[in-house]
Amino acid sequence: MCPDASLAPDLNALIDRYEERDELMALLERGRPALALLTGRRRVGKTYLLMNTWPADELFLFTAARTTPALNRQQLLADLAAWVGEPLSAADYPTWRTVFRLLTDVAQRRAMHVPPRPTVVVIDEFQYLADGEAGVAEVASELNAVWERKGAHARRGHTPLLMVLSGSAVSTMEALASGGAPLYGRFAWQHKLEPFTYWHAGELASFEALRDRALAYAVFGGTPRYLAAIRRSHSLARNVTDLLLSPRGEVRQLVETALEQEEGLRDAGRYRAVLRAVADGCTERNEIAQRTGLPNDQALREKLSTLIELGYLEQRRNIDAKGNEPVRYGIADAAFRFYYKFVAPNASMLERYPASLLWKTKVAPALDTYMGMAFERMVTQAYDRRALSLDLPAVQRWGRWEGQDRARASLEIDVVARLTDDRMMTGAIKWNRAPAAVDVHLDHLEMLRRAADAGRAWAHAALDISSPLLYVSASGFARGFRKKAEAGGRAVTCWSLDDMYAK
Repeated sequence: MCPDASLAPDLNALIDRYEERDELMALLERGRPALALLTGRRRVGKTYLLMNTWPADELFLFTAARTTPALNRQQLLADLAAWVGEPLSAADYPTWRTVFRLLTDVAQRRAMHVPPRPTVVVIDEFQYLADGEAGVAEVASELNAVWERKGAHARRGHTPLLMVLSGSAVSTMEALASGGAPLYGRFAWQHKLEPFTYWHAGELASFEALRDRALAYAVFGGTPRYLAAIRRSHSLARNVTDLLLSPRGEVRQLVETALEQEEGLRDAGRYRAVLRAVADGCTERNEIAQRTGLPNDQALREKLSTLIELGYLEQRRNIDAKGNEPVRYGIADAAFRFYYKFVAPNASMLERYPASLLWKTKVAPALDTYMGMAFERMVTQAYDRRALSLDLPAVQRWGRWEGQDRARASLEIDVVARLTDDRMMTGAIKWNRAPAAVDVHLDHLEMLRRAADAGRAWAHAALDISSPLLYVSASGFARGFRKKAEAGGRAVTCWSLDDMYAK
């Protein structure tokens, strides 16, 4: 549906998406026809961005529904008729080619006004205009035919027209711009919208206590739709209880129906089983197969790849892993990780007892331990955000390392990052409630020595005095920590939560 023409975009309502907004606005200001492609998973804020970039009298936005192409075409024409204020008969526009021609005609007529009136046409969930990828390619071909003829004519004049194709079926949408596709080479702008980082998530989950703000990111993640449900006047505990633990929780229902909403994803139950297994600690493919009862075959590999593409899973490998070493999987989406860690296993309890009981007995006591992996992700985001302003060395590749020393004792190093100058930066990340003692530094150096003795080349490099150290402690550091860590002239970065949330 198109927005009310009396409404102007609320530019102050946007969070983080300023570069995307400015680039899209610049395309329209060029004064000639342009195509743009915006993709991203569901509820990441694509439509919100597009509705808050231009005034409603410049923007015609149509969101296709998961119905037949004919019904979508009829609805688009009905919405366009309301927007331009003139009747349009569906019988006069029986194909997508005729519809696209009409849209360019509308833009050219508006350009002839004095002064010229810019036109932005957004077709949201473009993949629903046809059945399947082959059908979408046919619709794109129809658009290309019109764009070639009408667009060439319009470019000779002054026609401020921007057409944005947007959709959540990321692979299908990105295929529109791939080599050999009808619209290949036609897009003046292409972008995949990602979830918020911890920093921008904190603008929605803006709890006064930074610890609560960080925990909110670990629970709700960076999906704007989930974060928008948070009520700032309520405590973190009440928000989690009401939104994610309760059987009627708004975010819980969004998470539970997310897989069914993904285009082309059949048998969502098996995908949920995979996510549950990974959340339970089955990080390798064979373990996932055994836990779920699914065959360890090509079909399982494809499910894992699909979940990675959709942003629900991620691959985790040691920074020096060889090609034949098993890939480990982890939950990439924080809200899903929380759901499968605390909600799904306790669904029966949540049906019988108040959600506040689960928070008190199982969630709150485990939350600090649960926070560990999420805090490591936050640290990498914080470092990348502040590196330029603080003149910190740039990171080529972030990683961590888990393994054994020569005596087969376990080693776990939180930060193992290769810098752009090929030095190694290592360190420790602690989600703690007391200042980190000097032992954190000494233990880290000892683990580096044990890893180096076990033949790890990166550890040898990390022990060199020229290799910097990164220590992050949620509650800061004990007196003397930095002086000890900097002994010998090594560059050391020590951050608390205050440093991570500094502007």
